[in-house]
Amino acid sequence: MAVQQLAPHGKNLAPSSIQSHDKTSTKDVAILPAYSTVDLVNEDPDADDPWDLPELKDTGVKWSELDTKGKIMRVLTALLKTVLLLGLLYLFICSLDVLSSAFQLVGGKAAGDIFQDNVVLANPVAGLVIGVLVTVLVQSSSTSSSIVVSMVSSGLLDVQSAVPIIMGANIGTSVTNTIVAMMQAGDRNEFRRAFAGATVHDFFNWLSVLILLPLEVATGVLYKLTHLLIESFNIQTGENAPDLLNVITDPLTDSIIQLDKSVITGIATGDPAARNMSLIKKWCKKETNTTFWNVTVESCPAGGVCWVEGNQTIMQMNSTQINNLERCKHIFANVDLPDLAVGLILLALSLLVLCTCLILIVKLLNSMLKGQVAVVIKKVLNTDFPFPFAWVTGYIAILVGAGMTFIVQSSSVFTSAITPLVGIGVISLERAYPLTLGSNIGTTTTAILAAMASPGETLANSLQIALCHFFFNIMGILLWYPIPFMRVPIRLARGLGNHTAKYRWFAALYLILCFLVLPVSVFGLSLAGWQVLVGVSVPIVVLVIFVIIVNVMQSRCPHYLPKVLRSWDFLPRPLHSMAPWDAVVTSTMGFCGKHCCCCCKCCKCCKKEDEDEDEKIRRTSKKSLEMYDNPAMSRDEDTKEADRATHL
Repeated sequence: MAVQQLAPHGKNLAPSSIQSHDKTSTKDVAILPAYSTVDLVNEDPDADDPWDLPELKDTGVKWSELDTKGKIMRVLTALLKTVLLLGLLYLFICSLDVLSSAFQLVGGKAAGDIFQDNVVLANPVAGLVIGVLVTVLVQSSSTSSSIVVSMVSSGLLDVQSAVPIIMGANIGTSVTNTIVAMMQAGDRNEFRRAFAGATVHDFFNWLSVLILLPLEVATGVLYKLTHLLIESFNIQTGENAPDLLNVITDPLTDSIIQLDKSVITGIATGDPAARNMSLIKKWCKKETNTTFWNVTVESCPAGGVCWVEGNQTIMQMNSTQINNLERCKHIFANVDLPDLAVGLILLALSLLVLCTCLILIVKLLNSMLKGQVAVVIKKVLNTDFPFPFAWVTGYIAILVGAGMTFIVQSSSVFTSAITPLVGIGVISLERAYPLTLGSNIGTTTTAILAAMASPGETLANSLQIALCHFFFNIMGILLWYPIPFMRVPIRLARGLGNHTAKYRWFAALYLILCFLVLPVSVFGLSLAGWQVLVGVSVPIVVLVIFVIIVNVMQSRCPHYLPKVLRSWDFLPRPLHSMAPWDAVVTSTMGFCGKHCCCCCKCCKCCKKEDEDEDEKIRRTSKKSLEMYDNPAMSRDEDTKEADRATHL
């Protein structure tokens, strides 16, 4: 095929020149159009894959170029930064603990009330969302699990009905690191990676529940497996789980607030006296005195300790008196404020400290992880073993995650600590996934040790519930990790990360929908009866499955779909695009900006960043087909117009 070239002034070239061009071009028939050399020179480095780990370059003076004073100053600076980083990490962990206490003060009694309806708890779906709600309210899967153990031990709940609640607690505990990820919303790419690193935990838990909850309802596999283990071994009451991190953090957190968690358990188990008690612990040392005496009765009541002497029936009576010996020494021990007020104060302060520590930790890590230090750390964390042992790396990461969680005794603390590392690019999403899975196992091993320290009457029930939690996570890992194709949570988290990076307000919407609106809605429908729950839920589930199937077919095999369903354009735009909603949110923020200087600056900054990113996309996606726009390569130096290739 001949290519006709136009002269710079619009005149045709001579036939001889065209023929000569044809002769020289017959060897290279498929010549691709040349892109603009200016585009090649000005290629934007930010056009790379945003999921690639950023290069943390060393912008300072090399070590070999420093004099003695400079080397001493660099070492001292590094030591100071390390101490400061450890101090900030300590405050970060303590703020998570205070945040949990604040949530318990605000919603602890409500959580106890939720557990009281035993008829609703018999419904496995309702039990699941109750586990999610209670764990979100108290910000601790350990607390919600201990409430379940107390209810099982008191006969209010059987172990089989408790299994879905434990599954829900596993989901609810992942809300903390999702909140932490939202603190990195300032930088788009950091937020993309951090939010994906946090929500990969959510997706793993939700997907595991979607498979294992119906399996458990149909077969009772977790209950039967753990019951068999309990019956097979003669398990004796052991020692408490070792306090590792708590030894360091308790002095600070106990000086701020101390809670009496038995109040929540008392409300859940139906103790009327617990409803009027405060969660804030006022007295740390108490003395219990029990006085016994005998009385003569006509007949022995049920549950009484009686015996017969001659013609008289004697019953033993007792009276217990609790003497307060020593007041607690935390800040709120002598404050006469309701639990809700104290909880809101602590909630605001803990979130403030949490955000401040997280921002400073990210800044410090960015300044410390430079040069060879960054190279070594990234290689250690993200490099696989050589072939053929590359597959072992992920399982070692699972063991590391389990070990670290066992040390800090909280999966929320560990996953919240690695979330900012994923955001700044030190840990890849593929490596954060097995670390998170290991964290799930680590928190269950701590629960097993705590259960083994239970008294004899509650040992079997508490240990069986802890083992149900353990095997639920093991089965989830077997489903979603060994086969690379089945690592669906990584793909879903990456998609959600891209979505929230484009529309950052969607992160807050996701948090509210998944951890509040959905559980509350299902719980409300459960109160109306399982018929109402099924009648409302089944059409919604069928619609969601239909939309997912159509979306997959639209991207993979659209020719099998009717013309109408090959795109969602037949629907109103707000139903298939986030852009109209984004415009509403942006205009709302703009309206707020008129009344608040800070909001105005933030909106302008975000708007400018969005415009810059759109401009980058336009520049990189629309390259010109100019062949000779470099003056050195132009054949006509008298004109500034470039020759263009014309395809016939």
